[in-house]
Amino acid sequence: MARKKKYPKSQLHGIIVSIFADNPFKAYNNKQIAHKLGIKDKAGKNMIYTILTELLADGYLQEVKKGKFVLHADKLATLANKKKYITGTVEMKKTGKAYIVSDEGGEDIYIAPNNTHHALHGDHVKVLLFPKRKGHKTEGQIVEILERKKTQYVGILEVSKNFGFVVPDSPFMPVDIFVPKSKLKKGKNGDKVLVNITDWPEHSNNPFGEVIEVLGKPGDNDVEMKSILADFDFPLSFPDKVLREAEKIRTTISKEEIARRKDFRKVWTITIDPVDAKDFDDALSLRKLKNGLWEVGVHIADVTHYVRPDTVLDAEAYKRATSVYLVDRVIPMLPEKLSNGVCSLRPDEDKLTFSAVFTMNDKAEVVSQWFGKTVIRSNRRFAYEEVQKIIETEQGEFVENILKLNQLASIMREIRFKNGAINFNTPEIRFKLDEKGKPIETYVKESKEANHLVEEFMLLANKSVATFVGKPKNNKTPKTFVYRVHDEPNPEKLNTFTQFLNRLGYSLEIQSRDALARSFNALFDRIKGKGEENMIETIAIRTMSKAYYSTENIGHYGLAFPYYTHFTSPIRRYPDMMVHRLLEKYLEGKKSVNKETCEEKCEHASEMERKAADAERASVKYKQVEFLIDKVGKTFDGLISGVSKWGIFVELVESKSEGLIRFNDMKDDYYYLDEDNYQIIGKRYGQKLRLGDKVRVLVKNVDLERRQLDFEMVE
Repeated sequence: MARKKKYPKSQLHGIIVSIFADNPFKAYNNKQIAHKLGIKDKAGKNMIYTILTELLADGYLQEVKKGKFVLHADKLATLANKKKYITGTVEMKKTGKAYIVSDEGGEDIYIAPNNTHHALHGDHVKVLLFPKRKGHKTEGQIVEILERKKTQYVGILEVSKNFGFVVPDSPFMPVDIFVPKSKLKKGKNGDKVLVNITDWPEHSNNPFGEVIEVLGKPGDNDVEMKSILADFDFPLSFPDKVLREAEKIRTTISKEEIARRKDFRKVWTITIDPVDAKDFDDALSLRKLKNGLWEVGVHIADVTHYVRPDTVLDAEAYKRATSVYLVDRVIPMLPEKLSNGVCSLRPDEDKLTFSAVFTMNDKAEVVSQWFGKTVIRSNRRFAYEEVQKIIETEQGEFVENILKLNQLASIMREIRFKNGAINFNTPEIRFKLDEKGKPIETYVKESKEANHLVEEFMLLANKSVATFVGKPKNNKTPKTFVYRVHDEPNPEKLNTFTQFLNRLGYSLEIQSRDALARSFNALFDRIKGKGEENMIETIAIRTMSKAYYSTENIGHYGLAFPYYTHFTSPIRRYPDMMVHRLLEKYLEGKKSVNKETCEEKCEHASEMERKAADAERASVKYKQVEFLIDKVGKTFDGLISGVSKWGIFVELVESKSEGLIRFNDMKDDYYYLDEDNYQIIGKRYGQKLRLGDKVRVLVKNVDLERRQLDFEMVE
């Protein structure tokens, strides 16, 4: 029989004081305190009640409800001077518990569900740290929401007689949103809606909200794609005032404007883009000079000629910051009149461009360069596949010029990797869709010579523009500019990744930057086509720092460029528009712009770029799951792509869809996780299933709403 816990009154008094001090915003009654302390006898409970009333009389506590007490506001202020606080970002779990990623770095702080103070995923918060207990993770309590990251959520509407609830799609949202009847916006039971949180009363378990838009019925392709956009806060259409301003833009080019520019209309010029592209924002020109050198022009749509600062068009472009590419659609940064019309470098039309023009020799060395405003007339619009065929067969339209561009690009690519560029090669999943948007086929997009041809000249232009502005001249501080930067990897993360690789039989040389780049590229070659390829590349990318925009140039580690920017895609990226404006100013000899204002815009663009990438991934994941919805019960070849305490993850060879085989569904043995060696082992027969192993699986369950797949092992 368990012994009853007994405390002297003086000790019990101190313990109760510390409970309220550690949970300054939580109310307790005597039963809750007794339960916390394991006190079950009547005498003990009476003593607790006596102490609570004494603390109330002393002004240490205040009574919020009959018999329920909380720390007094005056004591809270005193306590605040003694307590340790940190600020950080919330990582919320579906269960309601959370972890705080501290702004100061270090370990994450655990927050129990009852201590989250109505904070939600992504919020920036202030946290009171509890005294560290030996052998336990650091815990705390959210005391203030400094910035609410998100107030709009997509979810399924459940309607009752007098009110409704929205069940959010987000896996990070632990609560449903209450919607009064007057705020349902004619939404019906089962509709997918966009809801905005308007209030969260202190004593309410659920936030209050209003339906902003009824998106439609779940499962419909258009509804699901709109849901993804709305969930990441991307607008579903352009405001009328933006469209009206776009319509006023002149499509004809005046003789005066042409006279102000360098004329390339008689120089051979082409665009090379995906077969389904509608906006062509870059073109390449080539001509042989009398001295045997080559002039290569990288011509970029002069978007900033049409989109002027302090206009509603510019404000909307800045707000969006990027175009978003979902599986079946593009959400452009600029209205169609600009993106697909006046700014698109369509063939046989005069177009205004901002160009980087290079004089090169046969070794692809740049002898001279020029930057400035131009006018071009593209001879031909090529798809990548057409150019690839010309490269492979050495036959076709404009074959000599295309082969020359490819030869120069190949040399530049080889030099780039010799100089330490890292060849990250993440597979791009593509789908063939039917007329209703349902995926009927999935494949991996291959990057070939035609893609590399365009890529190398775009890299050359970006690098050269950044070097021109950013490299100090005559010991003068360079003018403010927008750089695309990529920091070197965190040594701790790199060391962890190296140990992970060692267990899989691979290695990395990390003693120098060049050695690391060489061994990274060798690693990617070795794992190509293997089961662990996707996982290793994913972890490798996570090990690396993320590229971002900044006025502080630290170089681009992955590309091994000391100066780099984004100049080549102003139709779809706002930072490129910023670069065009700055380069034009500085070519005209104007003074440097305000650095702080520019940096603020860089931070916004970086954040929007991350959100766009997340939205794109969400649309791919949705289509991968949807592709298998009518294939339940069918079997496929797969590769073990991950191991966890729940089971093993398998990536299907055909569709690259990833699903989970749960341990509960593995009937041939009882398996346990050998985490250190990335494998599971059968307890009875000793069979090992390791990362990268080939397996045959059956599709057991497809959950389109959660975008989850369950597989079963086939013997």
